[in-house]
Amino acid sequence: MTSADADTGLLAPGWAGSPAAFATSDSAFLRALLDAEAALTRAQAALGLAPEEAARAVTEAARADRYDVRSLAERARAGGNPVIPLVADLTQAVGEEYGPYVHRGATSQDIMDTAMMLVAERALDPVLDDLGRTERALARTAAEHRDTAMPGRTLTQHAVPTTFGLKAAGWRSLVLDARDRATAVRDGLPAQLGGAAGTLAAFSAYGAEDATALPAAYARELGLREPLLPWHTLRTPIADLAGCLALTAGALGKIAADVLTLSRTEIAEVAEGSGGGSSAMPHKANPVRSTLIAAAARRAPQLAATLYGSLAAEDERPAGAWHAEWEPLRDLLRLVGGAARDAVELTEGLLVHADTMREHLALTHGLVVSERLSAELAPVLGRARAKALLTGLARRTYGEGRSLRELLGEEPELKDIDLDELTDPARYTGSAGTLTDRALERR
Repeated sequence: MTSADADTGLLAPGWAGSPAAFATSDSAFLRALLDAEAALTRAQAALGLAPEEAARAVTEAARADRYDVRSLAERARAGGNPVIPLVADLTQAVGEEYGPYVHRGATSQDIMDTAMMLVAERALDPVLDDLGRTERALARTAAEHRDTAMPGRTLTQHAVPTTFGLKAAGWRSLVLDARDRATAVRDGLPAQLGGAAGTLAAFSAYGAEDATALPAAYARELGLREPLLPWHTLRTPIADLAGCLALTAGALGKIAADVLTLSRTEIAEVAEGSGGGSSAMPHKANPVRSTLIAAAARRAPQLAATLYGSLAAEDERPAGAWHAEWEPLRDLLRLVGGAARDAVELTEGLLVHADTMREHLALTHGLVVSERLSAELAPVLGRARAKALLTGLARRTYGEGRSLRELLGEEPELKDIDLDELTDPARYTGSAGTLTDRALERR
């Protein structure tokens, strides 16, 4: 195997080259594992359970460039996780005098779980930055198009008018929901330390008068949250990550789904600012950013389901449930990181064709405002007569190729009614403007 065999994302253009790709690489995991090991020795030194010299020696030796990731991966198969060969290599690098302080009292899961939290924290930081840029771009779009009327579509068909501003404000609301959840999860990521079965017994054996003080010291060294209990089989932190990442993928996926629909050739109400090319058709400008976000949104729920499944972890360390988390969690972080990156480009460069939206409001020959007409004409004509009239005129609009406004104008009963105002779709957007303003107040 050569360096070309490394996972560079050849089949994953959604996350290749993204900050999330670097934050979740094998090298990044190695760094996190070493950070977890060094922090453990420093925490014990802070409580007088190890010499300061040991803490310095382990920290100095815990440099990722000193270790062979591929060798660790291949040797991990023997014990089922990469911590076992890493501890052996780190102990050797520290040397005979202070080597015994490496990993002292811990178990592989302590280090692996803690490293996963570090990786998640480091991967979520750029995701949150990108969500911030995305919501700001959507806020600008929503404000600019507060009163841009367009067809509202339900079950794929024109329903009643809405505004593009309200649609963009709704997208932003989802992004803010994702941001708030991801922020809360990131800020609550805990260190894990419990020893062989979550009792901290080994640390007491090594001289700790109060072993329960060690997890707090360990968390401080890492900048993670202190756990109330060892969570080796209490997988709430993993489930919380799964939930916020799946929600984020879905929130961005909603934007992508709408853009993919609205950018169809025959609709063309929006377009990506920098569409992608086709290998066979020179005329195409494909909505690639939306496509990649949509792909992430389709995969994320199944990955999250695997992580939720690991909540049912038997005993004090399950066989398989814990191991099943590593790859899906990394995949989720990568997918969401890539989707967030693409969402920035999508929303900052989105082209809105307001004139096309207005033209499409006439595709139903004015029937897009039939709901309003039903309500407005009932007091004038009576409910039964208004319904019968509109039903008949609806059939005639298509059969005769004439607008509803034109046909209504031929009705003597309506000669005193301002039909221009009643049949203008742009004047039947309800409270869309007020709702948009309200949504934009959220920070």
